[in-house]
Amino acid sequence: MGPLLGLAFGIGAVLAWLGWSTPPPVRRERRPSRTAEMLAQAGIEGVSPNQLYAMSGILGLFGGVAMYVVSHTWVVAAAFAVIAALAPRAVVNVRRRRRQSETRELWPEVVDNLASAVRAGMALPDALGELGVRGPETLRTPFLRFAEDYRATGRFDDCLDRLKERLADPVGDSVAESLRVARAVGGGELGKLLRTLSAFLRENARTRGELESRQSWTVNAARLAVAAPWILLGLLALRPEAVAAYDSAAGLVVLAGGGAVSVVAYHVMLRIARLPEERRVLR
Repeated sequence: MGPLLGLAFGIGAVLAWLGWSTPPPVRRERRPSRTAEMLAQAGIEGVSPNQLYAMSGILGLFGGVAMYVVSHTWVVAAAFAVIAALAPRAVVNVRRRRRQSETRELWPEVVDNLASAVRAGMALPDALGELGVRGPETLRTPFLRFAEDYRATGRFDDCLDRLKERLADPVGDSVAESLRVARAVGGGELGKLLRTLSAFLRENARTRGELESRQSWTVNAARLAVAAPWILLGLLALRPEAVAAYDSAAGLVVLAGGGAVSVVAYHVMLRIARLPEERRVLR
């Protein structure tokens, strides 16, 4: 009996020592997919990537059936089914670009509010949470959730990481990492850092806004050039005899070739007029 007790005690001591000395495993959080990030950048909450895909499929099916009822031509119906299926993603992309332009103008105000709160003696986590009440309305929800997370956990770095995921914005990443470094280093340079960052963001937003206003006519011309042939085809489909020629293998080749040319020409036009896109290098 004694040897068994000694063996059990030894095994328990070894296990306790291993549990104490072995570092905890590092959890690697999965980075959100491009579709999930696009939805976050568009400010669309409550819609998952799978729901977006399902919506695209339903719209594609509905658009194809509706066009077949109108034109009685399955090739034309298939072409419009593809267009209808791509519509939700295109709408999300348009909303994402519009929201990024809006938030780019708001970030200097956010940083100014942070600087004022810090200058008034407020702690940095409290100043970030206060933006959920007094900050720009477009950005209030992520900061409100940051305040809730911080009250629940008290872990500034983890809450800051979740804030970055909700914002999904390159400028937001830069601001968050600047605040992380400033809090880690400490000292009285936070106010100066925030004022410098605000001036930089304001100048960057002004310059980019001027460039985007000059670029807009090229983008609108590219969209009109791509949409015009398909709008014309949709009008022709109102008279089934006008599109009966497409109801064949040759018609399928013509529409497939036209679709490929439209996509390639649209992307070439956008690439020619493209501005350097801000990337999230500080995720």
